[in-house]
Amino acid sequence: MSAIGILATGAYVPKQIVTGEDVAGPAGVTPEWIERKTQIAARRYAAPDEATSDLAAHAAAQALDRAGLDASAIRYLIVSTSTPDSPQPPTSYLVQNLLGTTGAACLDINVVCSGFVYGLALARALVAQDPGTYALVVAADVYSRILDVTDRKTVVLLGDGAGAAVVGPVPTGGFLDMELSSHGHAHGLISVTAGGSRTPTTHETVDNGDHLFRMDGRGVRDFVMDTVPGALRTLVERAGHQLADVGHFVPHQANGVMLSELVTRSGLDHAHTHRNLERYGNTGSASTALALDDAATNGHLHDGDLVLLAGFGGGMSLGAALLRWTGQR
Repeated sequence: MSAIGILATGAYVPKQIVTGEDVAGPAGVTPEWIERKTQIAARRYAAPDEATSDLAAHAAAQALDRAGLDASAIRYLIVSTSTPDSPQPPTSYLVQNLLGTTGAACLDINVVCSGFVYGLALARALVAQDPGTYALVVAADVYSRILDVTDRKTVVLLGDGAGAAVVGPVPTGGFLDMELSSHGHAHGLISVTAGGSRTPTTHETVDNGDHLFRMDGRGVRDFVMDTVPGALRTLVERAGHQLADVGHFVPHQANGVMLSELVTRSGLDHAHTHRNLERYGNTGSASTALALDDAATNGHLHDGDLVLLAGFGGGMSLGAALLRWTGQR
């Protein structure tokens, strides 16, 4: 069996730049407070006529172009999002229609901020059992549509964006191992409580803001520090390496202060940690994909580099992948 890895990446962020000054007032904080607490200077918001599928299609098209593949070559299309265009149809089908990937098997996954890594794991498995095929993994979120502008715990962090990766056979290297885990006992740390079958949308839920994104920031931070470092070490050692071998760390861009602590707690201070949250904020499922695209397209990743990806978030969930980089086509 040939190795399976990432052939190319793609990315898209909306044009509208939203600064700390833009969100500070309604949230009852200052721009200085935002940067001190989060290290985020700006984020992007989708235009009124842009939905998740539009962002996803832009990133996917770029990844296909860089891979030198026509959309018709894609056998599996996986879209990771927790902000779909609508409850039905699946957002992946809308992306398929925009791309023209006729005949591809499409599916949505919702693992919130771990979704990109979960999508890569699923793509790897699908390609492995169907040799010679290609999968397209797209992670996209439009959180600006579900934010409470007065909630300083969330509005200062979140933005919109999309990232993509083409997964298929590579000459050497590629994915070495993956670690996925879910922790449903902590499901209440991140939530949108209304709009589903338990609490359908009503005038009352809208008036109460129950369809908006909520997060227990301290609880999330504790979960990450208690869960992620050990999982990363386990993954790397199971693949026959030591943390010291990791050259590049591409984590979910949750919060700059928390990310710095996570790097140290995980024993990865020596690695090049790729960050773009200062420019884009926390883009949910898209954040790891956007950071990976930044690293790849800016020439930081080279053939043979050991790269560690990590996503973590709502559910609560964890997804990590260790791969030997094989370069973009």
